[in-house]
Amino acid sequence: MTSLTQIRFEEPQIDALATVTGRVAVILPPEGTLSPAARRLNRLTRGALLRLVESERFSKLKTGQTVTLAWPAGMAAEALDILVLPRRADALTARKGGAALAKLTGAKPMLVMAGGQARTEHLALGLALRAYDFTAHKTPGDDAGGDKGAVTIAHNKAEAVAEAFAPLLAVAEGVHMTRDLVNEPANVLTTSEFANRLKEMEALGLEVEVLEEDKLAELGMRTLLSVGQGSDSPSKVVVMHWKGGEKDAAPLALVGKGVVFDTGGISLKPAAGMEDMTMDMGGAGVVAGTMLALALRKAKANVVGLVGLVENMPSGRATRPGDVVKSMKGDTVEIINTDAEGRLVLCDVMWYAQERFKPSGMIDLATLTGAIIIGLGHENAGVFSNDDKLCNAFLKAAAAEGEGAWRMPLGKAYDDMLKSRIADMKNVGGRSAGSITAAQFLARFVQEGTPWIHLDIAGVASVTSETAWAPKGATGWGVMALNRLVDDLAG
Repeated sequence: MTSLTQIRFEEPQIDALATVTGRVAVILPPEGTLSPAARRLNRLTRGALLRLVESERFSKLKTGQTVTLAWPAGMAAEALDILVLPRRADALTARKGGAALAKLTGAKPMLVMAGGQARTEHLALGLALRAYDFTAHKTPGDDAGGDKGAVTIAHNKAEAVAEAFAPLLAVAEGVHMTRDLVNEPANVLTTSEFANRLKEMEALGLEVEVLEEDKLAELGMRTLLSVGQGSDSPSKVVVMHWKGGEKDAAPLALVGKGVVFDTGGISLKPAAGMEDMTMDMGGAGVVAGTMLALALRKAKANVVGLVGLVENMPSGRATRPGDVVKSMKGDTVEIINTDAEGRLVLCDVMWYAQERFKPSGMIDLATLTGAIIIGLGHENAGVFSNDDKLCNAFLKAAAAEGEGAWRMPLGKAYDDMLKSRIADMKNVGGRSAGSITAAQFLARFVQEGTPWIHLDIAGVASVTSETAWAPKGATGWGVMALNRLVDDLAG
């Protein structure tokens, strides 16, 4: 897994600032008041810091922005970075400040003079999240990226900040794992390799079980198997169980779509952009990253994560448009479009999760439809739910973590669009309301009394431009929100 930037905390040593190498960063409030560390830096630079504060340029800087004084006189450091941040910034603002500093980090170390800055643990989280670069397949060299230099954060209450940062570091690890999985090419992250990586998490206290094709056939997961039958890669379901709550308490179930590569099957996708379909396992990636975070921080909750791992390929064995397949539930599905495969994977795994674990609630995640991107762009995931209480709790958690999510409608008129002449349902409902009819399909596999959320993350799992917390590529969206939701529900 991509290594996180090493972050440590220490008490401020103002007298040593002149000899610090690498980069030195100092935090200034928008009004420009100089902290003790800033005053020392101003003296070392012969008043350069104060001149900056009194300049028109500083007055135009917004919260979370930085300005750099290169090769400052009187210092051994090669750069003095000034971050504008209110002294009592809220958590998200502090994270954005940390992300701004992360963009300045390189191979050299960085010292951040935080003084008495509030929520410095969140600043550190923002730095850890943004200082990410997927370089696993690049030859080492000047432009290959690589590990960042260590970051030291000097704070007046360093020990307390370090303690507060520990559970946040676990979340950052989970986000990085999700990004790594989503960024991996499909010839590396096969269904077997994916399962192997998840199996390794047993070392953290997770119970991990891999269900192979013979077991899936025995269970009746025919819709899931129909997606992968055209591929040489075996279809699998991986079950990850974290038992940190009360012994007999029902777990929250997280279910992820893990299509490691999606050609569309016989309903072949256009060639342009097909290389991006390595990210079609994004839902499974988020489930995996969330389970890692929960295990690392020893969450006091019972959570089971289930992922369906398949590859959707065209071949002589592949499912054809017009085929009828029976689900584990027993309902039959007419396959109109083999490129609407994610719902076929999820419906069997969702049914299995309910039958086996009787969960207190169930949340599925999938890069399910292009239609959700048309509706919500890349700012929000689509949220569909049969339960207002669980849905509102998730939306609150997502908002608190700065992860965009927007509730979408469900209804009988949309459900009627799935009627089939020859089977119990079709796997698509036509061009109109594509993301909603996909959610309606999944809703048919939610047992009565099970609170359920479907998250369509097609627009937020991987993006072509940077976000607040991530460079372009895989974002890890959802790990922070789900981690907070688990915490909120357990509390």
